[in-house]
Amino acid sequence: MSREGNLEAPTRHPLDWKSPEFYDRNKTEAEMARIFDICHGCRRCFNLCNAFPMLFDAVDATPSGELRDVQASVMWDVVDQCYLCDMCYMTKCPYTPPHPFNLDFPHTMLRAKAVQFKEGKPNFRDKLLTSTDALGKLASIPVVVQAVNAVNKNSVTRALMDKTLGIHRERRLPTYTSSTFRKHAGTREGFPVRNGERTQGKVVIYATCYVNYNEPGIGHDLVKVLEHNAIPVRLLEKEACCGMPKLELGDLDSVAALKEKNIPLLAAVARAGYAILTPIPSCTLMYKQELPLLFPEDPDVKVVAEAMYDPFEYLALRHADGLLNTDFVQPLGTVSYHVPCHLRVQNIGLKTKELLQMIPETTVNTVERCAGHDGTWGVKSEHFEMSMKIGRPVFNRMKEPEPDYVSSDCPIASRHILQGMKQEREREHPVSLLRIAYGLK
Repeated sequence: MSREGNLEAPTRHPLDWKSPEFYDRNKTEAEMARIFDICHGCRRCFNLCNAFPMLFDAVDATPSGELRDVQASVMWDVVDQCYLCDMCYMTKCPYTPPHPFNLDFPHTMLRAKAVQFKEGKPNFRDKLLTSTDALGKLASIPVVVQAVNAVNKNSVTRALMDKTLGIHRERRLPTYTSSTFRKHAGTREGFPVRNGERTQGKVVIYATCYVNYNEPGIGHDLVKVLEHNAIPVRLLEKEACCGMPKLELGDLDSVAALKEKNIPLLAAVARAGYAILTPIPSCTLMYKQELPLLFPEDPDVKVVAEAMYDPFEYLALRHADGLLNTDFVQPLGTVSYHVPCHLRVQNIGLKTKELLQMIPETTVNTVERCAGHDGTWGVKSEHFEMSMKIGRPVFNRMKEPEPDYVSSDCPIASRHILQGMKQEREREHPVSLLRIAYGLK
């Protein structure tokens, strides 16, 4: 089978998620069967996540070797193996729209997850892990934060969490801090251009839950890099979770509620001429792709999507305009750099790699493959071993050159990679590597 002569680029169709038919289990199951049958006949995605091997093994185990003999319960098990990385759609599938097969595997899985959520499948753990903003606000309270971090590192309490909550005892969890990014970065309103430097553009930072509560240093380093390049920068007045964790759970009503909190503020700064930077690829993707597909008629969503940038995408544009400061003073040696899935899906190219390679005496070992952690999926007891298996090729390639630094635009992925490498290496976000190369403190 082929694209029947079609040479157009793959496109995504908006999701009709407000329609009652979207949540009809029988109709959803029928669409899953249609999609799975095409996938079984193609099998190009066999080496991505575990959803495809599970599906293909189930088909091969039937007497007929056809999907029609696979039990419906097994098809729903396949849904649980999908963590919506979008790699099958973006890099493998020859049948994505505008092909007549109209195959969108990730959004079919999202629909199935939404059906499961409406039916009450997600448990307390799933709802807790995806409430990143609420969890961060609680865990970062000064009298609470030390206890939370101690519990997350204690083998006895971790064993209990594994047994009662289903959070795997061996999964390295991020620490929380009461010294949050937004608290200490303030509500800066920019600064005068220094030493007569020419500059264009201005930036608003959407901090993200992770940077605010877990690794505020990434946010502070982003501010330092922007200021070093004479780019006026400020923080968004206030923000809530982007909604990606809730999307991955299939909780689309919560996604809509978070959209109503964030989009009016973001749209206002976008219309005021600001570029919006998010230092976590999943959050950037949420505003660039997922919200526009969920709310295609909302003009505010559209203007935010057009103003949203990955930090290195924005800095690469500055370089193209001849406005990027390239006076790097500190070599980085060998950097093993992992390109996360939600950055690859944005189709902006390897901007992070391009900028890091500008640094003198720096070699960038680039790995473009899913690391297997994927948001909250790899934290769960039932998925931990598979997440490590999926990531094994990445772990091996990242440690091959014995790097001075291990880096990924997704800090959760880089922590997962270090755990899989079983080696202690310096772990830095690419933005922090730029700050080091500039010689900034």
